[in-house]
Amino acid sequence: MTAMLSAETSPYVQLGIEYERELDHRGIPAAMLAHKWQPADLQAPHSDLDFRIVLAQPPQDWWEWNHRLAEAHSAVVVRDIVNRRLLEHPPGFAFTLQEVDQRRVAPAELATWNMISGHARTFHRWKSQAQMAPWSRADELFYRGILDARAGGRYRLSADSTDNVHIDLPGYRRHCVLWHYLAPCWFAIASLATRTRCPGKFAALAQWHPPGLEHYGQAFARQIRDRHDHPIASLIRTAHAAVKAAIRHLPATAEHDEAPRPTSTMTAGMLRVRVARWLYYLDPPPATATAYLVRREARELRAAAGALRMFASGQETEQQRLAARMADLLPTGPTTERVLRDTLTTWRRHRGLVENFLNAGGCS
Repeated sequence: MTAMLSAETSPYVQLGIEYERELDHRGIPAAMLAHKWQPADLQAPHSDLDFRIVLAQPPQDWWEWNHRLAEAHSAVVVRDIVNRRLLEHPPGFAFTLQEVDQRRVAPAELATWNMISGHARTFHRWKSQAQMAPWSRADELFYRGILDARAGGRYRLSADSTDNVHIDLPGYRRHCVLWHYLAPCWFAIASLATRTRCPGKFAALAQWHPPGLEHYGQAFARQIRDRHDHPIASLIRTAHAAVKAAIRHLPATAEHDEAPRPTSTMTAGMLRVRVARWLYYLDPPPATATAYLVRREARELRAAAGALRMFASGQETEQQRLAARMADLLPTGPTTERVLRDTLTTWRRHRGLVENFLNAGGCS
């Protein structure tokens, strides 16, 4: 494999290398290993690595593969207390080379990837294709979903758990305001305003500053990079003002030439790693907190069930019927440890159906 991580001093460089080695040791060879966001977006020791695994082909058994993935994740977490935050959860998606080559991964998602290891030329081709793909309704939904989850008073600092933060707690709280609220909103607004799939949050803050917003974008980019000690209350007020001002630059939702919708493939890619997440959350390494992650599962599982049912509407094809049956296996209410354990039991009981859906990859 050709490593893409630079030799710069960063805990994320070594962590990515260690993670890949552990995957290989556990029999999970990745044709490509990447993470969401760009190097400038990863602010140590507070940002977590959100991995994406690309496989040459599906494993023979997704259930057993997920058990090994959970074991690999735990094995790296226990090596350093800071890894409880840096590796907050197992990977977010698993795709196959064929799916990415066939452009079935959402361009807006792929545009944010940074490669840890793999074939560099292939990776750059994917990124280029993601940037050049026609802007579509799927892009509008992707970025407006990020914005709608945070803007208008919906962001709550208290929702950002500090349970696994063991270094610079005040700094982490400032990081949350800037990196979990302001920067994602700015990233989404900049992408919508320019109809460009921005590669990262820092890039959006540093590069998108239309008339009247120059001082906001540039000032926050400096604050994030320089890590000045800004009072939380003042920082939140300024972030609110910045987001409110930036939203005024949002264009009206326009008509689009619809691109092929990758919704079902994206949902399958997310569900392929869910068992590993649940196993890790239900049996974490000693002194590692996961209760807040268990609660957070509800949002993604509801979205997955909704996406599958939308894809399955009409149930005209076998793939649509399979998606409908898979949707019935997903919890749609609040998630607790009991709910996740029950879901694992249900998936094990319907293992053949689950394996068929994950192998099919939601192909329409």
